[in-house]
Amino acid sequence: MHPSQQEFVPAPLVSVAARTTVAIMERTPQPPHDVSRPASLRVLTLNTHKGFTALNRRFVLPELRDAVRATAADVVFLQEVLGSHAEYARRYRPWPVMPHYEFLADRMWPEFAYGRNAVYPFGDHGNALLSKFPIVRYENLDVSTAAGEKRGLLHCVLRGPDWSGDVHAICVHFGLSETQRRAQTALLCDRVRIAVPPRAPLVVAGDFNDWRLRAHAVLRARTSLEEAFAALHGRVARTFPARLPLLRLDRVYLSNVRPRKASVLSARPWSHLSDHASLAVEVQW
Repeated sequence: MHPSQQEFVPAPLVSVAARTTVAIMERTPQPPHDVSRPASLRVLTLNTHKGFTALNRRFVLPELRDAVRATAADVVFLQEVLGSHAEYARRYRPWPVMPHYEFLADRMWPEFAYGRNAVYPFGDHGNALLSKFPIVRYENLDVSTAAGEKRGLLHCVLRGPDWSGDVHAICVHFGLSETQRRAQTALLCDRVRIAVPPRAPLVVAGDFNDWRLRAHAVLRARTSLEEAFAALHGRVARTFPARLPLLRLDRVYLSNVRPRKASVLSARPWSHLSDHASLAVEVQW
């Protein structure tokens, strides 16, 4: 660990042991915020489906990178993104020589953080965050349940040159079962309460797999988080399956920032780049 590293206050245990992997960086303080103009942030969240189309029929990561770049998002929340996969690397071309999150970041997002959640004989995948702004600290929390898939919360702290304070960003990927999601929602609520200052701008985005809206109701009741699409359009967005979205699985929750625009990216090329539609939200504070 680097001498300048500082740890977050760890999230308390609920019904699942929240194991953590910490990687933290420090930056030089930035000039004070100009209060005469509001700060804004363009956010994109997408489940990359490991770089494949629905049902794994075709490897489309280069096309996905082009589509992500075209959004000009400031911060990109990625779920189910590969760190490595030796078997796929031999089978599919062109397969990037670097991790998928780094390939997607390219030169447009100079800062990125990766939270490895699932590890298997050929490689690993997890959540990642790409940012045009410095990531001054990040921490990956393992919120997997004993009998479920490996899942995590990737908590990053961003610093912009004209912001009055740091922005917290949490990339989420919840489990497929109701029992998993209930425990993971409780851990997320506790993480927000313990590790995020009450007045700090906060964006929580990702794949909640919450098709029954149970986690949505809990987050509204237990935290100050407000879902961007619900605030602007009266309901959370339909995102799955990508070609004909019916289920409301992906979300962008906000605290101490307000949504200005929110759209579902489900038309071509997005409709064939993953099994989930992507969400684009512009926020301001």
